[in-house]
Amino acid sequence: MSQGVIDGVAAVQPPPTRWGLWAARDFRRLWIGETSSGLGTAVGNVSLALVAVVVLGSSPVMTGVLTAAAWVPWLLVGLPAGAWVDRWPRRSVMLVGDVLLAVLFGSIPVAYWAGVLGIGQLVAVALLAGTVKVFFSTAYGAVLPSLVRSEDLLEANVKLRAGESAAEVAGPGVAGLLVQAVGAVTGLLFDAVTYLVSALLLSGVHPDEQPPPVTERQPVRKEIAEGVRFVARDPYLRTLACFGALGNLALNGIQAVQTVFLFRTVGLSPGGIGVVFAVVSLGGLAGAGCAGRVARLFGAARGLLVCMLVVAPLMFLVPLAGMDGVPLAVSVAAWGLAVAGVVAGNVLAGSFFQGYCPRRMLGRIRATASTVNYSAIPLGALLGGFLGAGFGTRTALWTMAAVLLGAGVLLLASPLRGQRDFPAAPRTDS
Repeated sequence: MSQGVIDGVAAVQPPPTRWGLWAARDFRRLWIGETSSGLGTAVGNVSLALVAVVVLGSSPVMTGVLTAAAWVPWLLVGLPAGAWVDRWPRRSVMLVGDVLLAVLFGSIPVAYWAGVLGIGQLVAVALLAGTVKVFFSTAYGAVLPSLVRSEDLLEANVKLRAGESAAEVAGPGVAGLLVQAVGAVTGLLFDAVTYLVSALLLSGVHPDEQPPPVTERQPVRKEIAEGVRFVARDPYLRTLACFGALGNLALNGIQAVQTVFLFRTVGLSPGGIGVVFAVVSLGGLAGAGCAGRVARLFGAARGLLVCMLVVAPLMFLVPLAGMDGVPLAVSVAAWGLAVAGVVAGNVLAGSFFQGYCPRRMLGRIRATASTVNYSAIPLGALLGGFLGAGFGTRTALWTMAAVLLGAGVLLLASPLRGQRDFPAAPRTDS
């Protein structure tokens, strides 16, 4: 991928050795911390869904509401979060976020053991944790250019996403074992502990951050508007934001019904569901690991098109799981390959954002794009839940697979069509 110097700032890390970014202490700590919390999140996501479905007997509609609650905060605070993150030290935002997430998810097993846990608390925790993650995610996406050189951003994103994917592989299996052995709520306690581990490691990371002086700050409303205009006027950022919205609508419609589909339609046990999710997550690990190779082989922009138009359509095979003559393994393998395409595309697009956007505005630009594409997540979750309740979970999965394919088709109508690589920097008139 073409990379440029961000805002004219040179590298903050020394030239790479044969070990690459593994030789950079701050990057190692960030990688270990985020991989640890990623493992906890993977365990927690499965455990939260199983607590709702198995322990509290939630319907598909309610599981959709639970999934949506985690993403509604992007609609409410996404844009202001970008402006505030550009004002604050981004590492500090992440540290506070980790501690708050540990408290929120730790409250669920405490309430269960006290005999007072209800679906209302699950929704409240999902909503509050979602608010914290708006700030955490914005800071996380903006801090990386302060830790590594611009030409190393793709390598950094590949390594970070590979760590997240490895955690996603292990997480569902760990969650399934925990559920089988000691109950679904135990996974949420595990999740809380991993956020504390992440906070401890982040405390030793020292990014090269220079928040703007107070005298140079504009009113928050003007700073928000500056980020929105930058995304709206740039054809590449605008396309990727809309593409992300459509993709998230589909993926979260699938997520809203996948546990119910596997448990009630296919007839799998909680342990079996954990195994399926672990196998599918192998696709995410493979996709993250292959992203750099895809960029070298096809170019970053063309590689994104390949991932979304060639691999993602395999999601149409997922609803065939459990049907006569269709082995479960075939659907699960197709699911994993589709996830590989989605993850590889996310790595390519994310690296482009970090290398392309001005560093001083990166929080606002990412928050603007994230608000657009994450706003589709609660809609997708609710749509998936209602489709599952009204027409069956298989129909919901097929519908969402068609929407995912539509996200890939959207790229064909964009400036990315016919380009091998993303541009290194915005045009001066954008």
